[in-house]
Amino acid sequence: MKVMCMYLPQFHSFPENDEWWGSGYTEWVAVKRARPLYKGHIQPRVPLGGDYYDLDKDGASTLARQAELARQYGVYGFSIYQYYFCGRTLMEKPLQTLLRHPEIDIRYNICWANETWTRTWYGQSDQVLIAQEYGDRDDWKEYFDHILPYFRDSRYIKIGNRPVWQVYKTFDIPCFCDMTAAFNEWARAEGFDGIYVVSGKTAAGSDDRDDLIDAYYYFEPGYTLKNDLGLVGKLCYNGGTFARSLRNRVFGSKVGYALERRVDAKSIMRAIRNRSYPDNEFPGIIPGWDNTPRRDYKGLVYTGTSPELFEATLRALGEKVSGREADFVYVNAWNEWGEGAYVEPDEELGYAYLEAIKRAVG
Repeated sequence: MKVMCMYLPQFHSFPENDEWWGSGYTEWVAVKRARPLYKGHIQPRVPLGGDYYDLDKDGASTLARQAELARQYGVYGFSIYQYYFCGRTLMEKPLQTLLRHPEIDIRYNICWANETWTRTWYGQSDQVLIAQEYGDRDDWKEYFDHILPYFRDSRYIKIGNRPVWQVYKTFDIPCFCDMTAAFNEWARAEGFDGIYVVSGKTAAGSDDRDDLIDAYYYFEPGYTLKNDLGLVGKLCYNGGTFARSLRNRVFGSKVGYALERRVDAKSIMRAIRNRSYPDNEFPGIIPGWDNTPRRDYKGLVYTGTSPELFEATLRALGEKVSGREADFVYVNAWNEWGEGAYVEPDEELGYAYLEAIKRAVG
């Protein structure tokens, strides 16, 4: 089993975030301002030793330290989000730092987070901050040339002689047939055997153009919550959400707002563990989920998470991918602190989730 951790680069400031969210905004701003919303709700989450790292000011040393942790605890590599908008990039400093520092010993690949940016975090998804557009062949060539230096990096993850190009929502790309054909053409011209395309199975949907895609990865917990919770689970989740939302609308301003959405993590992990995965499907798993730092009482908390539950589920997934040429399992995530989905050490549990990975990988 090769454990791949999704990696969020939003731990450094950049002009667009300063404009949209306030000067100096990084993921840590949301993390630090979080508050407990019910008895036993642990917020704010604090990284071990107060390590609120900056991927710009101390990017190389932070990435080197994270790479060492990953190796020490059995993480195969990072799947690093890339935010590319038809010639424009956001928060790419960590990837650039990796290129400048080949001594940082970490396997990685790009995951193109090809979404339009809106004010979703504040419940204003109709307010577009930067639109995602796909352009034409000239635009695709510009993007290919942009990511080619990463493909050439000896640390970049490849299947055979094909660089892994992970795309969050291929089903949103109407020109994906022509785009992938062009990418394969240009990759072969560069000495590769083409591109290995990995597409996301998400809460919003998944692609059915199997001839364009080499493999799929499950983006959890959203996929299971939306598609595989079961009738009883859906009734409990939807009923509880409706009741708490109604309570907030009627009484919230007087008695305080209650967290509206909760899910029992055991039901999610059970569905993930029991699912069948064909050879071209890579399972996904979460250590936890609590996005109230971003969404406050409109957020979603998966209750009952623990390193023990995580480890047991990860072991089961390892058995399901055993013997494959590409035996990846995707963990969401290494450092999604604003969503409570991280395996980095914190003040509450220390290294418990990393130790669980190490034991599960063996």
